[in-house]
Amino acid sequence: MATPGAADNWENPHKMPPSALLLVLLTGFVQFHLIFGVEVNIGKSPTITVLNGSDVMLPCTFSSCMDYSDSSFWWSYQKNKTSPAERIISIKLKGKRPFVTTELSRFMLIGDIKTRNISLLLEEVEFEDTGLYTCSFKNPNEANQQANSTLELFVVSELLPVDNRLTVLIASIVGGVIGLLILLFIIKKLIMFIIKQVGKKKKECLVNSCATTQHGHYGSKADLKSAPKA
Repeated sequence: MATPGAADNWENPHKMPPSALLLVLLTGFVQFHLIFGVEVNIGKSPTITVLNGSDVMLPCTFSSCMDYSDSSFWWSYQKNKTSPAERIISIKLKGKRPFVTTELSRFMLIGDIKTRNISLLLEEVEFEDTGLYTCSFKNPNEANQQANSTLELFVVSELLPVDNRLTVLIASIVGGVIGLLILLFIIKKLIMFIIKQVGKKKKECLVNSCATTQHGHYGSKADLKSAPKA
């Protein structure tokens, strides 16, 4: 004869113990934070082209699922992908208060940590400033997760004119199609107007013809009645 415990196991063969379920939930929560915990964004374009001698903004924003108090941020520079990284600026939060250390005087933090913006301004760009700029973020409140993103800066002596031929061509085609549709609409309206006027004229002619025929017929009867006797 089966025991009550054995019967319960037979009725629920796929039942998960509470401890195992809790372990699965905790594992999923940790994996979620590892994937989506901290992020850094440098905008839509990973490259910036700037004229020599002008100022340029290096954009960077960050996001975090948890509180970012006591976090660290920094920018670094590389001449190319194989050269060593040189730190430009460091930002250390004590609570939410930033402490900024700038290694090069031409770089200035213009972003606001409160709005999760750590963008830089590079003044009086030189040709030697061409290279890779990496924005980094490290959050101790998320198991010291770190995220970074890199943009490439090109310094040129003159900016090439933008080729707008394709845009002009597309605009011309669209304008031509719209103009053709308007012309077809006008022609349609004109044809409908002419057909309507012709139909109206035919109707008037038919009415006049019928009236004339009837008048002539009655007139012939009158003439027959009033004809003089021989």
